[in-house]
Amino acid sequence: MKTMNKGSVDAITLSTVWHTFQSTCREMRHVLDRTAQNYLMAQLHDVAAGIWDAQARTLAVPAGPTSQLLGQKFSVRYILDKFGDNLYPGDVILNNDPYHGYCNHLPDWGFFRPIFYKDELLFFTLARGHQMDTGGSYPGGYFPDAYDIHAEGLCIPPIKVFEKGVERKDVFELVWNNVRWPEAVRVDNYALIAATKICENRLLALVKRYGKDTVLDCVEEMLSRTERAIRAEIARVPDGTYCGESASDDDGSEHDVPVWVRCEVTVRGDEMTVDFSKSDKQRKGFVNNTLPSTYSRAIAGSFLFFDSSLADFHNEGSMNPVKVVAPEGSVVNAKYPATVGGSPVSVGTQILEATVMALSQAMPHKAIASWGRHRGHYIFGTDPRTGERYVQTTFDSDGGAGAVWGFDGYEGACTFPTLGSVQRGNVEEVEIRFPWRILRYHMVKDLSGAGRWRGGSGMHWEALNVGSDGGMATGSSDGDQTQPPAAAGGMPGPLCKAYLQRDGERIVVKPHRMYQIRNGDLLVKTSGGGSGVGDPRERDPEKVLNDVIDEFISLDVAEKIYRVAIDPITMEINWEKTRTLRGEPEKESVK
Repeated sequence: MKTMNKGSVDAITLSTVWHTFQSTCREMRHVLDRTAQNYLMAQLHDVAAGIWDAQARTLAVPAGPTSQLLGQKFSVRYILDKFGDNLYPGDVILNNDPYHGYCNHLPDWGFFRPIFYKDELLFFTLARGHQMDTGGSYPGGYFPDAYDIHAEGLCIPPIKVFEKGVERKDVFELVWNNVRWPEAVRVDNYALIAATKICENRLLALVKRYGKDTVLDCVEEMLSRTERAIRAEIARVPDGTYCGESASDDDGSEHDVPVWVRCEVTVRGDEMTVDFSKSDKQRKGFVNNTLPSTYSRAIAGSFLFFDSSLADFHNEGSMNPVKVVAPEGSVVNAKYPATVGGSPVSVGTQILEATVMALSQAMPHKAIASWGRHRGHYIFGTDPRTGERYVQTTFDSDGGAGAVWGFDGYEGACTFPTLGSVQRGNVEEVEIRFPWRILRYHMVKDLSGAGRWRGGSGMHWEALNVGSDGGMATGSSDGDQTQPPAAAGGMPGPLCKAYLQRDGERIVVKPHRMYQIRNGDLLVKTSGGGSGVGDPRERDPEKVLNDVIDEFISLDVAEKIYRVAIDPITMEINWEKTRTLRGEPEKESVK
């Protein structure tokens, strides 16, 4: 096939190559859905897949938790620096270390595969997933008040687990011998490795079909187009500096002392700087983020304000016009050996929220409110049905998404940092896998942030422990004393609360703690929903009426917050009283 010169790639070839990169990443995620066994990966989709080139430039990251993808060029650079010319076809490299490998937190294991064509390194691919266990003091990886990062689990710097196509069984034996469910982790590791092999097959087939030069020309055009598009988007934003801030409840060590992330976004022409220099210093507790994680959230928050037609195609070109500043030694760029186990939720959420809050000031016509705070937990014990140990987590009790300018927040979406790529499970799956019986699980009236566009509803969730005594880490939770920021005059999502009911006693359950659980305990969570955008008094009264009818809000909230009077008998709007409540002038009658 004739090789095309750089800059002369025809539109059909470019489109085919570009979409092949995107669809390959989605196929990798599909492989993980079908082959992984642990609940977080197989059911909740806490996985990521992407493609980078031999220069560590990001080429394709179409879906996945933000912290697992957008900053992984740092990991690819680390691998290139460490191994140099000692990379070969058939190599697979395992890495989960935030400090010696630039990963997220220890439970997220990434398998990197260098992809060669005729002995020339062209690409890297990554498949990453949250493991069932990674060692450490307790199962799960979200336990507060660890002494240092080594107490949180295995720290695995980039190490070859396959070399030239041959499995290094001694390395795997060492790794699996230091986790609590070695067989389960083994299955998930092989699933991730298989996903990287799928990517290698697809990209080599693409190169063989079109030729190396043509594919690489397409890559350069992909990067050039997204950079031009993002620069054009930034150029439309008024020059200036815009501020945002958000807090987590605490760091898990010093209880009930909020941890603050502060962000200044400065726009100059077609470039933007996201600066976190005024954030808190790194903490003793486990909420610290490393630089790649902070970079990922800041970039993801920026992308939300750009043309949505670009959403599936962001790459290194998209990132070039955006600079992220995070001083070393701060909670957004912690130094070794600071603990980071809770960082995907706290302070990772706050980094995204502060970025979005600042950009909502810069672009109020695209304002975005924050989502309901994550209400996860890690429960561990013994399942009496099998006699085997288990560890269980859930996203089920999360409140809904925040509103955006022009649209209410999605109902049922969960976890702002993953932008909905991680999902809820279902009752049947939970009860089959774990010794917990779900008693109540529903949305709650008046538990969303009000606004011209309101946030998604909050959630009520109750479950009964029919298993053994055990433990519960609430490290993956937040929002009992800090609220997700609203935007453009909206109201924040309500606070969350949780408790254990035991022998007539109610034990308050707070984020970032460890609790003992007993057989027969009832765990109850009520989670605030997403925040609102715009003044609630400007919400269309007909939408307020529909919200009352659908039981998203009460008659009392409709009148006191939205200033819409509704007759409780006829369920019709009292327009005269509504105009008075809203301070609107009387309309002249038509003669």
